[in-house]
Amino acid sequence: MSNTKVLPLLEPDGASAAPCCPPLTERPLDAAEAETAARMFKALGDPVRLRLFSAVASHEGGEACVCDISDVGVSQPTVSHHLKKLKEAGLLTSERRGTWVYYRVEPTVLAAMGRLLVNASAAA
Repeated sequence: MSNTKVLPLLEPDGASAAPCCPPLTERPLDAAEAETAARMFKALGDPVRLRLFSAVASHEGGEACVCDISDVGVSQPTVSHHLKKLKEAGLLTSERRGTWVYYRVEPTVLAAMGRLLVNASAAA
């Protein structure tokens, strides 16, 4: 018996994908917006965390078991530490299934980060 649950795919649109902050070219960030964006980018500023985030984001089905993404050149406790930091930054969510933990990218994160940066690069 499988406990696999199919989750609906959320399309990033203005109503469902709440951005962390406005595009950089729209107006200066306020203190809270800057804090939120900095926390996300700081978490991704570590090469191991960036590799783990990329592994989850690109994994088939949009989620990855920790057992499938832990080959990043560090010990398992270090992988767990980095995944915890990515969760604390709001970049990943997780779900325990038996003895394994499955991670997925927070649904609005990629769209929000993309809007923040793409609009800035389009103005350049």
